[in-house]
Amino acid sequence: MKYEIVAEEGRAKSAHMETAHGTVETPVFMNVGTVGAIKGAVSTMDLKEIGCQIELSNTYHLHVRTGDELIKSFGGLRKFMNWDRPVLTDSGGFQVFSLTSLRKIKEEGVYFNSHIDGRKIFMGPEESMRIQSNLGSTIAMAFDECPPALADREYIENSVARTFRWLVRCKAEMERLNSLPDTINKEQLLFGINQGGILEDVRTAHADAISELDLDGYAVGGLAVGETHEEMYRILDAVVPHLPRKKPTYLMGVGTPENILEGISRGVDFFDCVYPSRNGRHGHVYTRNGKLNLFNKKYELDERPIEEGCDCPCCRNYSRAYLRHLLKAGEMLGMRLCTLHNLYFYNKMMDNVRAAIRNGSFEEYKNDMLSSMRNGAKEEES
Repeated sequence: MKYEIVAEEGRAKSAHMETAHGTVETPVFMNVGTVGAIKGAVSTMDLKEIGCQIELSNTYHLHVRTGDELIKSFGGLRKFMNWDRPVLTDSGGFQVFSLTSLRKIKEEGVYFNSHIDGRKIFMGPEESMRIQSNLGSTIAMAFDECPPALADREYIENSVARTFRWLVRCKAEMERLNSLPDTINKEQLLFGINQGGILEDVRTAHADAISELDLDGYAVGGLAVGETHEEMYRILDAVVPHLPRKKPTYLMGVGTPENILEGISRGVDFFDCVYPSRNGRHGHVYTRNGKLNLFNKKYELDERPIEEGCDCPCCRNYSRAYLRHLLKAGEMLGMRLCTLHNLYFYNKMMDNVRAAIRNGSFEEYKNDMLSSMRNGAKEEES
């Protein structure tokens, strides 16, 4: 991997990152394809058309449904889904948080009951690395526990200490796997994950500890899971300066356009979130002037595209009125078109962010966007 910061404005940075599967220009939004596809009938050809640089898929879900061994037999996830650009796979660690009723955490790893059929599954650091190696992703995430943001101090401290021990095991297993002759991607990168809820001292101590392992990149996890936006920004203000600035920084599972802009201003490179696809499937679409609910009756006769001047496949061809009709009729096409628009909006926003950082106007761009979206949101509610 080669990671080079090409421009900075305050703490915001824009970098050029070269990987085994192509280059990534940051800041970047990763389009979320949990099981190797974006929900909403979006293909990999669509992803290229709407400017997606890197796709994200889920280790746990691909392991329990279809199976990583089968995907490996096809040459890895990228070949399986016909995607020739970078892929990041998360580790399954978030499912330790989200499937609370179906798992038991031990030092060796986590015992799950599959949410699909109830069968017993074990996943620890080594298993997560082996699954991600079978998937052949560009970037693998370390296996961790994402503790509830508002959990008590004792729980969080014990969880973070175990996550660090798991990270050491992940690194050793990744090095072993990358040396094997039948490994799909022998240059697979490993990102460690910072945890600690909203406890600044735990967060910064953990950031210092994982930084010493000299990993390929670093993520901030366990945010947007119950804390306020102000608490999220406070933690980012505290933690990001304790992570290596000359390595990529990833804020996991975040979020809204506003969250992303605030994260960028604090030095974050990578983002992912299901919001654009999930909201699109429910007729909620993003514009520079805030989010619109196309189910609202006021769009019944609206001949305009979702956003004037937008060059996405949806806005080039269809009106708000037609999209509302499709959504009201329960037609998949309406969900697909709204999802395409939302993903295009996110990817285009990141294009504009990179350009703004590189010409020294990011703060102006950020303030204009935030003001426009807030004013538009008030208008939509009125």
